[in-house]
Amino acid sequence: MRTAIIGLLAETSLHPGTGQVAGTVDLPVAREAATGYPVIPGSGLKGALRDRAEQKWGKKAAQVEDIFGEQNRAGAVAVTDARLLLLPVRSLNGHYKWVTCPYLLERYARDRELVGMPVGLPELSSLENGRAAVVQGQGQLLLEELSFDLIDGLELASVCEAIKPLIRHASVQERLAGGLVVVNDDEFAYFARYGLAVSARNVLDDDKKTSENLWYEETLPPDSLFYALLLARPGKEGVLADLAQVFSGRPYLQVGGNETVGQGWCVVSWLASSGGE
Repeated sequence: MRTAIIGLLAETSLHPGTGQVAGTVDLPVAREAATGYPVIPGSGLKGALRDRAEQKWGKKAAQVEDIFGEQNRAGAVAVTDARLLLLPVRSLNGHYKWVTCPYLLERYARDRELVGMPVGLPELSSLENGRAAVVQGQGQLLLEELSFDLIDGLELASVCEAIKPLIRHASVQERLAGGLVVVNDDEFAYFARYGLAVSARNVLDDDKKTSENLWYEETLPPDSLFYALLLARPGKEGVLADLAQVFSGRPYLQVGGNETVGQGWCVVSWLASSGGE
């Protein structure tokens, strides 16, 4: 096994933070500079994977140092940023929808080619403003304050099949076809920028119960779907199989901040390349 993809389905809210203020939000989520899409930085994801491996093997275990490296030695596995693929968006006329866009699907297909697991996806770049493709449906769909005319896109069934391996729970896989919505890139960028929850958090004085520190924090909703690429260095292909064993008994990973308030928990799905290239 030379390459792998891990799917990260959020079980709780996520806060992959930047550690800096952005506008009125004191603690925004990390975002890609060019697209503005939320992202889990590779450095933070690698640290979370290392922590999970240390829990299984011990902090100074040889497997941990071989896979993730030491101060004076690079690790055997490269970990990319975890990229957003599906964003849950509130629907005003039904259950929430998993929203994506042609660019994210194109990028997912390119990443699959990079790790030797190509997948064929339909061409959806011609979607117009105000129109949304679904596996099956008609009429109008309200997502947040935006209205969309539904396009019956039966070719999206192949998109669902390509995404399902990133989702560990069979019950969630079964719901995917009924909840998947594809909008154009510009409208998705709006949801990614303005559709996330912003919560007020506070520190109270123990005696007076007055506010000592009020701040606003941005989070990604549960059921957000990310994926990341894992690439082993030449001659070190076996370490990915070792790393996969970390999740064999308990396929969960905590990423991002606010672990003590239950945020950041993801269920992990592991896709390994079969060709070794």
